[in-house]
Amino acid sequence: MPPKFDPNAVTYVYIRATGGEVGAASSLAPKIGPLGLSPKKIGDDIAKCTGKDWKGLRVTVRLTVQNRKATCEVVPSAGALVIRALKEPVRDRKKEKDIKHDGNLAIDDVYEIAREMRPRSCAKFFSGTVKEILGTCHSVGCTVDRKHPQEVMKMIDDGELVCPDE
Repeated sequence: MPPKFDPNAVTYVYIRATGGEVGAASSLAPKIGPLGLSPKKIGDDIAKCTGKDWKGLRVTVRLTVQNRKATCEVVPSAGALVIRALKEPVRDRKKEKDIKHDGNLAIDDVYEIAREMRPRSCAKFFSGTVKEILGTCHSVGCTVDRKHPQEVMKMIDDGELVCPDE
C-alpha cells in the first residue's frame, strides 16, 4: 500500500512551456498525475499564467503543489527576457522556424534584465551578471547600443563602461 498523502507537503514541478499555449496533456501527465492533479486543468492554468507577458516564448513554469492545489509562476530564462525586451511581434511557431532576432537593445535594458537574473547568477559582481546577459544577447543574435555584445563586454573589461552597483 502506498504511503499516506501529506497535505502540508509542498512539491515543486518545473515545466518548459510556450507562453499562452495549452501544452499537450499527455506530456504533463507523467509529472502531474502522481500528485493527484488533472493535466488538462494544469495546462489551462499554465496558458493563463503565461498568456499576457510571455506569449509565444518558451519559458520555465514552476508549479507549487500543496494539498492538491497548484499555483504557477513563470521563472524566466535570460534568453526569454532578452527576446521579450526586443519587443518583437508574436509569431506562429508552427509556420515560422529558425527565427533571427536581429534587434537592438539599450544598455539600460541589459542592466534591467541583469537585475532580474541576479539571484540566479553565478557571478560575484553585478558586472559579471551583465556580461552573462551580454553573452545571451550574442547567442540570441541582437546588438546592444548598436554594437556587438562582445565589444560591450570588452568595454566593461577595459573600464570604458562602468556597470552600476546592482
